[in-house]
Amino acid sequence: MGNKLYEMTPREIVAELDKYIIGQDQAKRSVAVALRNRYRRSLLDDKMKEEVSPKNILMMGPTGVGKTEIARRLAKLMDAPFVKVEATKFTEVGYVGRDVDSMVRDLAETSVRITKQKHLQEKYGVADDIVEERIVEAIAPGRKKAGSAESATLKGPFDFIMGSGTAQKQDEPQIEADNRTDSEVELTRDQVRKQYREGQLDEQYIEIEVTELPKTNQLDMGGQEGMSIAIGNIFDVLGGGGRKKKKKMKVKDARKALREEEAGNLIDMDQITMEALENAEQNGIIFIDEIDKIASGSSYRIGGDVSREGVQRDILPIVEGSVVNTKYGPVKTDYMLFVGAGAFHTSKPTDLIPELQGRFPIRVELENLTEEAFVSILTVPENALLKQHKALLETEGVAVEFTDDAVAEIARLSFMSNEQTENIGARRLHTVMEKLLEDLAFDIPDMDEKKIVIDSDYVGKVFKDTILAEDMDRYIL
Repeated sequence: MGNKLYEMTPREIVAELDKYIIGQDQAKRSVAVALRNRYRRSLLDDKMKEEVSPKNILMMGPTGVGKTEIARRLAKLMDAPFVKVEATKFTEVGYVGRDVDSMVRDLAETSVRITKQKHLQEKYGVADDIVEERIVEAIAPGRKKAGSAESATLKGPFDFIMGSGTAQKQDEPQIEADNRTDSEVELTRDQVRKQYREGQLDEQYIEIEVTELPKTNQLDMGGQEGMSIAIGNIFDVLGGGGRKKKKKMKVKDARKALREEEAGNLIDMDQITMEALENAEQNGIIFIDEIDKIASGSSYRIGGDVSREGVQRDILPIVEGSVVNTKYGPVKTDYMLFVGAGAFHTSKPTDLIPELQGRFPIRVELENLTEEAFVSILTVPENALLKQHKALLETEGVAVEFTDDAVAEIARLSFMSNEQTENIGARRLHTVMEKLLEDLAFDIPDMDEKKIVIDSDYVGKVFKDTILAEDMDRYIL
């Protein structure tokens, strides 16, 4: 499998994460080492490879400090199959919740999608050539021969039995012979082909024949989750595949539609499924969020605690290694990487059952965010919050500039809000920024100014009633 992970050292992985996540160096180092060990394992001989299993990671830290973002960025970075599940989904009402196996089924589904997309991209080059010919044919058809329009076409799977595909009916229209010579037709098509390649025909409407996507009406079979049949697919099989339908669309839209269709015809789904399941087994990452919510924090059992421990016991065989049946075939979980994450403010990792604790040998504590971290989050990452808000407001033709003292004030207010009320980490910045720019975002379409500068006075004016000075004095020692 040639993904980016194979070319990256732990230092490079951390450097890539630094572009999006501020601080949390220890957590980044741990996941970088865990991923590099995947690569090292792939170089071992088969006998030793079977003995080496990934070292699962447990990330502990308050909400909004980057636990989920680390996992999400990693998955994007290495094109690995990745799913994020909430442990609390398995205990929604008493003993009733989602089937724990569903996390592995979701991973298999993700892996098939990634692998299929990779194969489609490999076939796009060939598909583009076929698409070009189909569009040229639609704009400048070849010579027609005299005869019936549908004399040799079967309309459906039962037409042959009824005899409609063999004999010409009396009232069918006759097509007159096309008197153009082959060279004239070819000359016309060459001109069309040249215009098509130069993009001159993109806005022109043409009629093309596309395969209709199968309907996805699901018939639930009851019992095990995920056991259902797509009714539309059954009739498509009986009808000999997807039905063809003529559609009128612009050339540029037709190019996209036909490209996907032709590339899809060139790939082998059996091969893709086999590759995808292997990719899920060897490189899959399952991120189990809110894992602290299924830990029983007290020595006695009350309410839903029995259910929580039951969920831990259900998750245990998946993390330990077992075989889960999916619609694509059985999937082994022995070599998947599991990343658990939770705030652990009302419970501790030791409140998990011992067997599950033992399956997460790498423990990483994420730190609380400081004022300096907030300033960095606002300005440093490639998708920094200030950059996002500037870009949104610039769509109205107004340039918005934040002064350094305004950024420092936003960071200070966010930090103080977290200290005074609930600590929600970097998510507090979203709350503060939305409140700060609310009036501006409302009025900006009607403004004549082309540039607006936001300084600390503006920030202080917006938040003067939100955080009281006497409250802040309590934190100054």
